[in-house]
Amino acid sequence: MALKRLKPNTPAQRFTVLNDYSEITTNKPEKSLLTPIKKTGGRNNEGKMTARYIGGGHKKKYRIIDFKRDRYNDAAKVLTIEYDPNRSAYISLVEYADGEKRYILAPNGIEVGQQIVSGESVVPDVGNALKLKNMPLGSTVHNIELVPGNGGIMARSAGTYAQLLARDGKYVVLKMPSGEARMVLGECMATIGVVSNTDHGLTVKGKAGRNRWLGRRPRVRGVVMNPVDHPMGGGEGRSSGGQPRSRTGLYSKGKKTRNPNKASSKFIIDRRKK
Repeated sequence: MALKRLKPNTPAQRFTVLNDYSEITTNKPEKSLLTPIKKTGGRNNEGKMTARYIGGGHKKKYRIIDFKRDRYNDAAKVLTIEYDPNRSAYISLVEYADGEKRYILAPNGIEVGQQIVSGESVVPDVGNALKLKNMPLGSTVHNIELVPGNGGIMARSAGTYAQLLARDGKYVVLKMPSGEARMVLGECMATIGVVSNTDHGLTVKGKAGRNRWLGRRPRVRGVVMNPVDHPMGGGEGRSSGGQPRSRTGLYSKGKKTRNPNKASSKFIIDRRKK
């Protein structure tokens, strides 16, 4: 992936750094894999705002992604690498021998015309999906399942990956993108490689308007609100507001929020870095 820096013709462009999308091969999505998205504006079914700072944004459609990769031992050909407005990673359109087309998360280095396959113990090449218990130690993987057959839910955003550290009985030990080391069932599927669009975090939007295109409204600090709106609101002049906390009163600096009795805690070997 490459980045482009705009000429400073305006104050907004001076610091703007954008993706040049040189890896994208088409701008027309597969119509059979599109479905409408209805914008909520942060409102629930009663019309009440339940999530703040959401609204507007460019109209878009959802791309149906195959997170399960459950066509085992069927080779598929990569047709395109595409932009997806619903996620930070790129997606790839693949076609199987019988003509079925599916979208998958595009790993870094995948190329048009390449053959990919998923199965219990296929060759661990980039883009192939197989069970964690059959992967070589040290493999970098993404789109990892937590429950066999449910589809990948971990390491799906741009540039992320987990590393296979060890095997322990029916479990494998993965080092997650957060730095956490945890055990995952060896029967779970994952895809080899790093998720595409690795420089996504280096982009600079440059102006507030680009956030509005993405459907994000201006975010307001709690300290400038009224007492009715936030625990840190109110006061004469610019008051500091006391201990930093959320609108619901939970401390936001240092307070542990994870439930100590959570069932998955027994699978976590090493907590994420602070």
